[in-house]
Amino acid sequence: MENKTFETFGISPEIIKALTSLRYYSPTPVQEEVLPLALKKADIIVESQTGSGKTAAFGIPLCEDAVWEENKPQALILVPTRELALQIQEEIMNIGRLKRIKVTAVFGKSSFKTQKSELKQKSHIVVGTPGRVLEHLKEGTLSVEKVRTVVLDEADEMLHMGFIDQVEAIIDYLPKNRQTMLFSATMPPEVARLATFYMREDRVSVKMDQSPDNQPRIYQSYIRVSEEKKNDVLIDLLTVANPEAAIIFCNTKDVVDDVDAFLAKKGLLVDKLHGGMDQDDRLAVMTDFRSGKIRYLVATDVAARGIDIDHVTHVMNYDVPFENESFIHRTGRTGRAGKEGQAMTLVSDKGAYRWQEVVAFVFEGKEGPVEIQAPSTRVVQRAKVAFDKKNQEPMRPKVARNKELNRDITKVYFNGGKKKKLRAIDFVGTLTNIKGVEADDIGIITIQENVTYVEILNGMGPYVIAEMQDRTIKGKNLKVRKARK
Repeated sequence: MENKTFETFGISPEIIKALTSLRYYSPTPVQEEVLPLALKKADIIVESQTGSGKTAAFGIPLCEDAVWEENKPQALILVPTRELALQIQEEIMNIGRLKRIKVTAVFGKSSFKTQKSELKQKSHIVVGTPGRVLEHLKEGTLSVEKVRTVVLDEADEMLHMGFIDQVEAIIDYLPKNRQTMLFSATMPPEVARLATFYMREDRVSVKMDQSPDNQPRIYQSYIRVSEEKKNDVLIDLLTVANPEAAIIFCNTKDVVDDVDAFLAKKGLLVDKLHGGMDQDDRLAVMTDFRSGKIRYLVATDVAARGIDIDHVTHVMNYDVPFENESFIHRTGRTGRAGKEGQAMTLVSDKGAYRWQEVVAFVFEGKEGPVEIQAPSTRVVQRAKVAFDKKNQEPMRPKVARNKELNRDITKVYFNGGKKKKLRAIDFVGTLTNIKGVEADDIGIITIQENVTYVEILNGMGPYVIAEMQDRTIKGKNLKVRKARK
């Protein structure tokens, strides 16, 4: 079969250039199926496992379709968790950066006032959790009259988290003449019903059957263990496996706290993530894990959505999950980007019946996980030298996927914003008066109350900063420097 490239789909040069910088050289199987349909504005139902490249499958068409001059949102993406909202925001902004596409994320437990302010500015695409999106719609702070596409991502998880009623309420606010794309790892009847009521009759279904081309290479195993021996078996398994990075999933935040404390006492580079933590703490933990500052993350299922980190080599299910689908999403955190992964599940008497249900649901008609035995004391001792050495050394910093893309982009800080009645047009007008600076050299402009950030493209940042030292914006002298963040 002929290998397709992104150019095959007639995508604009700016997006192709961004994809290349992001190291997206050829489409994944789900992208090959979805892109031509999405670019033609078809309604699509996509059933595909996590880690298959779904975000780019809908993100590329959204960026391609977005009109930069339009200030109001042209697309709305609904997701189950704030972590996933932030991940999608980052990925789509990277894809659309050279087209200057602005993506705004809205979610609960974060300042409504700040989000309201962001939504007042130019936002081409909005991604958010159903509860907070509906709140903005009811308050009139989110305009959807220009929305041409709505994406329901991880629809099965939104169902399990009880968001479907909110999703339906949001859809009722949207223009009737729109494109709807629904993505889900599994297709429960309630999710299929959504498609029946809210998508066009000529909708297209895309089901990515697992094949050697699109199936993640995840080696599944399980071990029977008594509840009181779980911690000892976990540390032995980790010692022998010696992961590059691992996520340990637990069913409750109390168990997460206990396992995190246990592994920290063992001297591991570990942190935790669960819904009871402050938003800023959760974001900081994710940043540390993504950048390689910590090797082990202990988490509830909140982390099974929105973690796209290709160096996770192992997933450990400390508890058998409450929901069958959660097992799919947990184990899908490894074996990403074409790499191999290991998924191990600890099965106690308390979780034995649940485990039988998970296996029947996930591996129906296929070879299930292999039962393994706890490693012997001798094997653990033999592995401990290498394990201790790895955990005593700092991790190698991970190269951000967007590093190459950002090489020629400089984020510039101005100490003036809304309170000085400055608008995007004021910055564009001043900057394009600099000799050699064109409108295409000006990227995303973010105006806050007292500061403004402007992305300068094409390597022109240092020149613009130097030229702006003796210029005013709307008659105001502003401090101008490279942004620190």
